Amino acid sequence: MSDPAAGKSETARAGLRNYILVTGAYWADTVTDGAVRMLVLFYFYGLGYTPFAVASLFIFYEVFGILTNLFGGYIGARFGLKTTLFVGLGTQLAALSMLAFAPQSWLVVAWVMVSQALSGIAKDMTKMSSKSAVKLIVPEEASATLYRWVSILTGSKNALKGVGFFLGGLLLTLLGFQTALQLLAALVAATLIAAALLMRGGLGEANRKAKFGQMFSRNGAVNKLAAARIFLFGARDVWFVVGLPVFLSSVLGWTFWQSGGFLAVWVIGYGIVQASTPGLLRSRVEEQHEPDGRTATILAFVLAALPAAIALALAAGMAPALVVVAGLIVFGAVFALNSAVHSYLILAYTDSDKVAMNVGFYYMANAAGRLAGTVMSGALYQWGLQSGPSGGLVACLWASSAFVLVAGLLSLLLPRNPGPRTKPIKLGDLGD
Repeated sequence: MSDPAAGKSETARAGLRNYILVTGAYWADTVTDGAVRMLVLFYFYGLGYTPFAVASLFIFYEVFGILTNLFGGYIGARFGLKTTLFVGLGTQLAALSMLAFAPQSWLVVAWVMVSQALSGIAKDMTKMSSKSAVKLIVPEEASATLYRWVSILTGSKNALKGVGFFLGGLLLTLLGFQTALQLLAALVAATLIAAALLMRGGLGEANRKAKFGQMFSRNGAVNKLAAARIFLFGARDVWFVVGLPVFLSSVLGWTFWQSGGFLAVWVIGYGIVQASTPGLLRSRVEEQHEPDGRTATILAFVLAALPAAIALALAAGMAPALVVVAGLIVFGAVFALNSAVHSYLILAYTDSDKVAMNVGFYYMANAAGRLAGTVMSGALYQWGLQSGPSGGLVACLWASSAFVLVAGLLSLLLPRNPGPRTKPIKLGDLGD
């Protein structure tokens, strides 16, 4: 006669094993994604592309990120998180191969935009798989554990993205554009093979009754959080994606690897802060250690003041290197706290039977914010240059401050405490 306790223990171990594998695959894809971003940005800016033209290379990346999160949540719920994981890794391999092995004459805007579209699909497929899977192995009543795990996962992702930034700048300097991409393609291929060989079973069970219409959340808290997320990430990318790297290279005269290295250190530090958020924001009230809507609101209003302060300092003629480096460090720390709180709240607000679709909807909003920020980053930087070398970054910073202010106003509408979900978490609620 079989032992039910032993069976549950074996199921838990299998779930943990697969979660480790899906997270490892997500980390490998994250490093690759950050490296490709730096490779494309610096390579084409070095060829003489304007800031707006460089920004246009990433438009499809963000557009298809929106679509992927919309359809990916449905695919994840209907066919399982294992499916979305392997689709993501395979798509990333195809995206890298388009640039790594194409003739030089093919490396034009249209070709790169298509490659970036595939890369955006890949990144969001693997991200959704990993961030949804965490809820499968954390007990429903363990909200503090969920908070810590989500913070660690989010923080480690951003730290590794920083490693990717540095790797991209370094590989471009040492190996050149296509050789660097070939090396990254080999990394993704190895990850895909390892995941296929080592993963046993799946991540829960597919929900064949999931309907596409359910992707559009009817949960008011999720919708309000998604709206705030659009403006929060628009605020980051409106100066970080194009404006800041171009400023470091063209105004401060930094080399590709210096600029990539600095951005890498910043993103790694940002990731460390995210992973440490539970300790940094721990409530003094012993009974309540998890953040709520009020936490997100306060952090957003504090964050809104920082880009404005950096813009005023640059406009006043203060040393640009000191102002940007110091300002970016403070901005990164507060932004990291805010982002980690959002990442916890999306799981706290959603029911376990809708986690893949609600997470997909939430990250669709995330991608929409990045798209707006990316386009505006190139356009505002180019427009702001009319007022002087630092004018481009100053214009981006004022837009950033306005975006975060709107995020703070929207956060005022968030519930002050998540409240109990209507269905408990079960290992079989998601995945395949």
